[in-house]
Amino acid sequence: MDISGNTIIVVGGSSGMGFGVAQAALAKGAKVVIVGRSPERLAQATEDLAGGERVKSISADVTREDEVRHLFEVAGSFDHLFVSAASHLAYQPIRDFDLEAARKTIDAKLIAALLLSKYASRQINGHGSITFTAGIAAERPMATAALVAAVNGGLFSFTYALAIGLAPVRVNTISPGWIDTPIWETSALAANKSARFEQMAQRLPAGRIGRPSDIGHAAIFLMENEFTTATVLPVDGGHRLV
Repeated sequence: MDISGNTIIVVGGSSGMGFGVAQAALAKGAKVVIVGRSPERLAQATEDLAGGERVKSISADVTREDEVRHLFEVAGSFDHLFVSAASHLAYQPIRDFDLEAARKTIDAKLIAALLLSKYASRQINGHGSITFTAGIAAERPMATAALVAAVNGGLFSFTYALAIGLAPVRVNTISPGWIDTPIWETSALAANKSARFEQMAQRLPAGRIGRPSDIGHAAIFLMENEFTTATVLPVDGGHRLV
C-alpha cells in the first residue's frame, strides 16, 4: 500500500514522536491531521511541518469522550490513526505511589486508546490502520516504573484484541526505547539527561539513542504493510537485550 494521498490522524503530533510521524507521512505524500491539547503548540507545529494545505490541526484532550467524539466529527473519513499520547507518566516507588498520578497515566495511555478506538472505528476506511505507542518499560521496567510498565503491557494486549475486533482494519503498536523527545525535559528522569543518554547509548547494540524520525519510519511501515496486524514492533535499538 502506498499512503500517498491518504489522510493520517496523528494524536500527539505537535512534538516528539508524533511530530516525527507527521513529517514522515508528509514526505510520503499523505495528508496529515495533527491533534494535541495546546492550540499554540499545534499552530507552531503546523508552521514547522510546512505542508501547506496537506496539514490541518485539531485541539482535543483525548482522555475526554466528548472531545474525542468532536475530534472525529471534524476530521471526517480517514485512513490511518497514529497515537502518541503520554503526557502523564508516573515514575514513583510503589510504597509512595500517588493515586491521582496513577489515574492520569492510565487515562493518558489506556483510556485515551479506548476512546480513540471507539470513535475512529466508525470512520476509518476499511484498508486503514491504527497504531499505538507503548514503550520499553513493558519489558524492561525500572524500579520506579511499575505503573508505566503495566499500562504499556496493557496496550500490547489491547492491540491483540482490537486487531481481531476491528478486522480488516489493522491494529499495531510501536514499542519505543529511549527516544530523544521533549517529554524528557518534563519527566522525573530529566535530571542528568545528557549523562543518562550517553550511558544508554554505550549499552545499546544500535550505539545511539533513538530519534523521532526512527518512529516515523516504523509508523509508515505499519501503515503501508497490509499483512502486518496484531503486532508489537520494538523500535528500541536493542534495549530489550541489555
